[in-house]
Amino acid sequence: MAYRNLAKTSKRFTGPTAPRKRYVSAQEAEFSLEKNLSFDQSRDAHPLTNLSSNKHLKSYEVEVKGMFDRIVPTLQKVSELQNQQEFVSKAQDLVRSQLGFDLPINILEKAWVRPVDMRALFAWCVFYAHKTSSDRFFESDPLQGSEKSQEAKDFQSFLSDCGFHLLDVTPCADGRLAHSIAYVLRIPFSAVRRRSHAGALFDIENTVNRWVKTEHRRYREGLPNLAQTPTRYLKIVVYHFSSIDPSHQGCAAHGSDDSLAAQAGLKRLLDFRKSIENSFCCGASVDLLLIGLDTDTDAIRVHVPSDDSQIDLDNWLSALDLYEETKSFSADNAMNRISEKVQSNAPSKPDKGMVKFITRLLANNISQIDYVRGLHNGPYPDSGHAERFIGVGIGFKEVHLRNLTYFSHLDTVEEGAPDLDVGVKIFKGLNVSRDLPVPVVIRFDYSGKVPGARERAIADCRRVDEAIALRYRDLVADGLLHTFLTIRDRDQTAPAEVVGSSIDPSPQEVH
Repeated sequence: MAYRNLAKTSKRFTGPTAPRKRYVSAQEAEFSLEKNLSFDQSRDAHPLTNLSSNKHLKSYEVEVKGMFDRIVPTLQKVSELQNQQEFVSKAQDLVRSQLGFDLPINILEKAWVRPVDMRALFAWCVFYAHKTSSDRFFESDPLQGSEKSQEAKDFQSFLSDCGFHLLDVTPCADGRLAHSIAYVLRIPFSAVRRRSHAGALFDIENTVNRWVKTEHRRYREGLPNLAQTPTRYLKIVVYHFSSIDPSHQGCAAHGSDDSLAAQAGLKRLLDFRKSIENSFCCGASVDLLLIGLDTDTDAIRVHVPSDDSQIDLDNWLSALDLYEETKSFSADNAMNRISEKVQSNAPSKPDKGMVKFITRLLANNISQIDYVRGLHNGPYPDSGHAERFIGVGIGFKEVHLRNLTYFSHLDTVEEGAPDLDVGVKIFKGLNVSRDLPVPVVIRFDYSGKVPGARERAIADCRRVDEAIALRYRDLVADGLLHTFLTIRDRDQTAPAEVVGSSIDPSPQEVH
């Protein structure tokens, strides 16, 4: 792997980083994660680092990813058992003890006739590892970010104090940004409207519609505040880059060109605001923010806007630079210094509320910088893609871990084909190259308050499933792509409901 001379690009990639000598697999990365469970982050931590939060987030990440990364070793043992007496019961006992769920009996019972379909079992285990972690997310709020949590209430109050009534964030669909909200920015997930898109190129028309719904609710219900309150809708784009291998591990949608990624993100933001101005004559009620994320260190860089949303692509504030500059400060002095830097970094006079908001994001990100360093003694060992499955459709509120899921938010496969094709291409390298299938979880959230919404969500799942089977027919025919259909009532805190799978042909009960 070739590395760019970082000394020549100090403006673009700041902070000390050491080149990695080789690619590290997801399994090796998780071994490194578990090995560092006892690492004492307080030894060298920044004064602003929240050590208790880091410990809690680490425990959650190790638990969830650990389940996924036990799948291959467990199935290797299952494969060794398939010619033994009582294979079915032995296989089930093994998987139940290691992963906590059962394998599909319709596949195991065929072992005496032909070799067990290990590809299907692999996909099944990925699907149920996701289901297990998803169920826990909705049942026990392990990230403590639900609407009822004190953290979410406090953040919503802070957001209002900054002059914003809603936070809408679009990260790139790349799995290395899936943890952008709960980990990188340390924002309670329920306080954010998140939709990921390849290259962070969000759909402008859909975002305008969401803006309309938000403003309509303010007028009709006074939520999240009264329409007369002079607050704004804050739209954020999070693009990404690689400080260690910028030419290869940046955003695939922009050819690993971070300048192009930032430029495209800004254009999409400006087009969104212009759409509001042209349609409703109130563009001033929309604020814009552009953030870059280094996927090797999780350090962010913020393009601080002026009070009229002017954003300079060639100028940003680096959390890594601020980390190094303020490491010897007291916590209060560090916060004051960050605030001063934010105010001086804008193209012209910035909005006070925006300064307050960005200052908090940068301070939060310092905890994440220490989080990554503490777990890996440096940057992430898996610099590239290491996602476990593709998430397709509308939903996945529960996914907040790096390199767990590649997102493809879509209503139809035809409209979302560019995002989905990128995901399948990634998994051809991750899985198909190892003779393992591409696991695709299809999800459609619905509102239980709307008559017939559940049935339509099920129909949407099946429609998208059929379109995927048609678009990737060769992979499906070879058993190299499997799907798992789920729906969820967004008005409830209950987990998602399984309504179908390409692996288990038994009919699903539809109430």
